Amino acid sequence: MRMDHQLAERWISPHSHVLDLGCGNGDLLAHLQKKRSVTGYGLEIDEDKINDAISKGLSIIEQDLNDGLARFADNSFDTVVMARALQAVKAPDVLLLDMLRVAREAVITFPNFAHWQNRIHLGFKGLMPVSEALPYEWYDTPNIHLCTFKDFEQLCAKHDIHILSRFAVSDSDKGPSPLMSTLIRQAPNLLADVAIYRVTKQKSI
Repeated sequence: MRMDHQLAERWISPHSHVLDLGCGNGDLLAHLQKKRSVTGYGLEIDEDKINDAISKGLSIIEQDLNDGLARFADNSFDTVVMARALQAVKAPDVLLLDMLRVAREAVITFPNFAHWQNRIHLGFKGLMPVSEALPYEWYDTPNIHLCTFKDFEQLCAKHDIHILSRFAVSDSDKGPSPLMSTLIRQAPNLLADVAIYRVTKQKSI
């Protein structure tokens, strides 16, 4: 499993009801069903990925995330998960609030555009960076709202969204040393290329 999937799993309670946005081929949802006995649905727009996820026995709804979550009632789920899709929707702030309408809390991961390698690549080469966390050329990328740790936390503060937990991880280093892990935690906006947040709108949890 990807590192962000492993960490997201820690925040999802056994036997909870989960909605996975942009679920892809359903790997994370299938893992959660097997290891955490969760129930729930995945939302995906790619037909091939939907077929792959359904073949795993998952309940998948074909839907563009830009259409929002109006089909779901308030507090329909315990947790909404969105792994590396927030930056690819037209109105991430609107979708984030909708996620916290249909669920008690949300687990969100996204590539951190302020990672030092991106800064150097853009600063010295004058070209949009391509990396493991951002594996697209500028002309074919689905990412239209790239952001940083600081950007996301400012958005949360603006909408009174409470950050329950935060992890900073690196896709480019599969086995960071204890020293590097400490440095990433101390300077996530510079050293981590993937951000992982657990958030809620509720005052007490």
